[in-house]
Amino acid sequence: MTAIAVTIAGSDSGGGAGIQADLKTFSALGVYGASVITAITAQNTRGVVAVEDISPTIVDAQIDAVFSDLAVGAVKIGMVSREATIAIIAEGLRRYGKMAILDPVMVATSGDPLLRPDAIAALREQLLPLALIATPNLPEAALLTGRAIAMHEAEMAHQAEIILKAGARSVLIKGGHGRGPESTDVFFDGGEPVRLMASRIETTNDHGTGCTLSAAIAAGLARGLPLVDAVVAAKDYLHAAIVAAGDLNVGQGRGPVHHFHRWWRPDAR
Repeated sequence: MTAIAVTIAGSDSGGGAGIQADLKTFSALGVYGASVITAITAQNTRGVVAVEDISPTIVDAQIDAVFSDLAVGAVKIGMVSREATIAIIAEGLRRYGKMAILDPVMVATSGDPLLRPDAIAALREQLLPLALIATPNLPEAALLTGRAIAMHEAEMAHQAEIILKAGARSVLIKGGHGRGPESTDVFFDGGEPVRLMASRIETTNDHGTGCTLSAAIAAGLARGLPLVDAVVAAKDYLHAAIVAAGDLNVGQGRGPVHHFHRWWRPDAR
């Protein structure tokens, strides 16, 4: 069987995040990628210029078109900016008996908001119960739980507990927004936490890191990896993509990671 993953997310015209980053990640990791586009963003490495939501009717039609035909092995959910879209996605996942990797995209790397305030409750109530794993960064975990940004692992664990009680089967709280020489993500599923550590990289090429990580987890699951193994492999892939991003010269702001670092470098002929 061909490994297939689906991304349900917004389009990034700059190519570094969203649907574009997800499909690049799937392909780089040997997985066929399909998509359900929830919004069109006009953005580049410097910021988000405009956002236009796709109608819930078309989102629903895309879900039916993809899931009724393809043998979907994993689903990743990214940018869903409004309550009506969230409701349609939740209904579609239930209709096809799917759970998802939920990346609660609320703010772009540039700092621009991507989720309407009234949609946060809908995401918490309707999508978290359908999440095989949720992958918030520190600010997103704080918004999901209504608490201050975690400054230490004990608070990360408390916020993870709140997210688990809301219905998610597991939580990966990402520490990229933290400080110190290491970036530590912590995986919680009600058992012993699993810490995933990598050296912190000082770079401005970090656009789309959250999208890329969650897409890489989906790719691992589509290829049959157990969840924790998929998370570890995704962390390794993203770290290497950030390191290799130093070779890229894309845009004038926060550039993308190098999704195809295993295959080509900018000086390749």
